[in-house]
Amino acid sequence: MTLIPRLETPGCGCDAPEQVARLISIDEALGLISRHAAPVSGSETVPLLRAKGRVLTKPVHALGQTPPFDNSAMDGYAVNLASFDGSGPWTLSVSDRVPAGEAPRTAVTAATAARIFTGAPIPPGSDAVIRQEDAVRTGQEVTFNQRPACGQNIRRAGADMKSGQKILDAGACLGPREIAACAAAGVGAVTVQRALRVALLVTGDEVRAAGAQCDEANIWDVNTPMLCAALDTPQIELVHAGLVADNQIAVQHSLTELAGQADLIVTTGGVSVGEEDHAKPAFDALGGEIRFSGVAIKPGKPITYGGLGTCHWLGLPGNPLSAFVTWQIFGTALVRQLTGQSAPRAVRRHVVTGADIRRNPGRCELRLASLIGFDGNGREIVGFENATHSGRVGRMPLSDGLIFLPAETDHLPAGALVEFLPFCDS
Repeated sequence: MTLIPRLETPGCGCDAPEQVARLISIDEALGLISRHAAPVSGSETVPLLRAKGRVLTKPVHALGQTPPFDNSAMDGYAVNLASFDGSGPWTLSVSDRVPAGEAPRTAVTAATAARIFTGAPIPPGSDAVIRQEDAVRTGQEVTFNQRPACGQNIRRAGADMKSGQKILDAGACLGPREIAACAAAGVGAVTVQRALRVALLVTGDEVRAAGAQCDEANIWDVNTPMLCAALDTPQIELVHAGLVADNQIAVQHSLTELAGQADLIVTTGGVSVGEEDHAKPAFDALGGEIRFSGVAIKPGKPITYGGLGTCHWLGLPGNPLSAFVTWQIFGTALVRQLTGQSAPRAVRRHVVTGADIRRNPGRCELRLASLIGFDGNGREIVGFENATHSGRVGRMPLSDGLIFLPAETDHLPAGALVEFLPFCDS
């Protein structure tokens, strides 16, 4: 189900036909990122304990079989099925005690059983393990009332992994699950993509650092700390983050300097068409290649992507919510491409609206939403505000993700099915 078609329906002034004609859809923009952003070159080998969040450049193979030997799945008694002839109960002599980490000292026969613990090697001659709850121990003898099945409670060697088996492909992003598999495969170090070098430039002469003194014309800087937090991942090396004077010469100078240091420059503000929007003119003056500028979304319509030599540029809008939303949609996709991740972008799922929605059609609207429960059919219900305000961030901490409101739709009733993109904070 696609809820973000190319726009053709006019709405408010910024959705007039002459404006909409120059816009592309979300999927078209993501397609352009996919075509133009190849993984950066370079890799390094890191210990598994420091590999969380890194992206493999080489596949991982098991260094041996896992488990390496037949072992007990629980505490109990290792037995030979030949002991269970006729009708029970059956009483056997306990001939050995096998804790985890020690090898059996004797084989199990038709007349004996071995006390065994979880993870311990199965003694020769054993066909099954009977859990301790199903045994009655008396001195050096143990009695069983039920005949076990062959292989009961035995973990077979190689049942999890075979020696040489491919465990992970290149492009896998290493999280706790992937690292667990690497460790089980005996791999103590992995070859990963080098960190992506990213520079952040925030425009706006009116902004001041959060907590600083502001006069009547100043506002606190939201974009710098917000995007620094978003960029604080193991895949990224933040080589620069700061404000730049809001004029074309200053922006040009910063872009020129940082293009030689970074793989990706992220800017906020200056990508619209006003007289005080200087990022795009500065980029054009330096001979940069704009691959798209303007996407049919609300908020974030001016989002721009291009290349300056070998450096990529992502121009986010200046309003904080717009910057956040466009980073979630396009910034994370660009980082996935540049770091060579094979996993698809965050998966949208369907939810139902908890209230009526009335809106101006014309662009796909991405609205903050919170998961508030389930309907009678087990579908998730989302709550949301009545409108999207690109400069307001107060509800962001209360939101679980974004809902996609179709471009051509001016009304959705309560219970309508919409797409939902959860936020990924890890």
